[in-house]
Amino acid sequence: MDEARWIGTTLAAARPQALAALLRYFRDLDLAEEAFQEACLRALRTWPQNGPPRDATAWLIFVGRNVALDTVRRRAKLTELPPEEALSDTQDTEAEIAERIDGAHYRDDVLRLLFICCHPDLPATQQIALALRIVSGLSVRQIARAFLVSEAAMEQRITRAKARIAKAQSGDGGVPFEAPGAVERAERLGVVAAMIYLVFNEGYSAAGDASAARAPLCEEAIRLARLLLRLFQAEPEIMGLTALMLLQHARARARFDKEGAVILLDSQDRELWNRPMIGEGLALLDKAVRHRRPGPYQLQAAIAALHARAKGPEDTDWAQIDLLYGTLEFLQPSPVVTLNRAVAISKLRGPEAALAMVEPLGDRLTGYFHYHGVRGALLMQLGRTSEARDDFMTAISLATTAADAAHIRTHLDGLK
Repeated sequence: MDEARWIGTTLAAARPQALAALLRYFRDLDLAEEAFQEACLRALRTWPQNGPPRDATAWLIFVGRNVALDTVRRRAKLTELPPEEALSDTQDTEAEIAERIDGAHYRDDVLRLLFICCHPDLPATQQIALALRIVSGLSVRQIARAFLVSEAAMEQRITRAKARIAKAQSGDGGVPFEAPGAVERAERLGVVAAMIYLVFNEGYSAAGDASAARAPLCEEAIRLARLLLRLFQAEPEIMGLTALMLLQHARARARFDKEGAVILLDSQDRELWNRPMIGEGLALLDKAVRHRRPGPYQLQAAIAALHARAKGPEDTDWAQIDLLYGTLEFLQPSPVVTLNRAVAISKLRGPEAALAMVEPLGDRLTGYFHYHGVRGALLMQLGRTSEARDDFMTAISLATTAADAAHIRTHLDGLK
């Protein structure tokens, strides 16, 4: 990895902890974001010359903290700015001081911040969007894609949420920016879990060159889920969520070839799957099931577990997967769940039965890449070449990564 890419990846990985610590200090979303961005700019200027600090997160917290303090002082007109050299030319000293100030706390700040963002006075869609933007640093475009809405609509949600928090900070009502107590944490658990899984999916859906750069999102989501498990040790859905992410992330090395091309599950080299990670996921799932309180994350983890336990694609228990998707449809109806179930149906009863399930979803999934990819594949199997070509062309136009577009193009080539 070249230097520029390494710095970019390091800054992205450090963002959750650094921004959360700055928010804890200053309780001002905009100020914390501006301070973090300025710290990143200083890192881009100084790291290539001086080398990276031993603890990049601590360095960013320290520099961002001083930047924010300068801003506060300017606003209050209390004192003059400290000399520039005191901020940027004390690499090891900065890390040592930051560690002393923050070391015992900042790694848990991210989870604390998630619970704050998920305040019940904010609509659920605003809670998750705000947390994804503030905590994980996802772009508005990335969040809009996860919610299947336009960028403009998502920008409005985030702006409204930040305005409500700013209103509270000014003492004018709104959402208080306070760490919740135990009861409030329990009430907000479902939204926090959903946010963590969206962060994971943002990393998991990356392809090609972006997959390595965004892999830290998957690892960060798993780390946060493990922290949640410490707080809610008897909550089976958090066990299921953690198991689901472990079982999916275990396949990371097998999902793309050396050129970054997509390798579908049936064609993956299962020797590349991370067996210790699979073992941890299966153990967590078994523990969750013993609580006899099934939920959407446990069901999805159970589906992932059936894939993980199959020695080869021909050993996959598609009948059981169909049953699990059917239960998931009952608990959490969604056209995306039905689309995924149709894939299992195609394995059990053929493409015509699967297509009958997929067709009614068109109105709700017309802008969804995977809908057109699955529909095109089913039509291709039925020999309806012209219709398959139309769907594949639509899928390519909706693809968000070059790897996804290239994968669909191989199907198009197969139609000739």
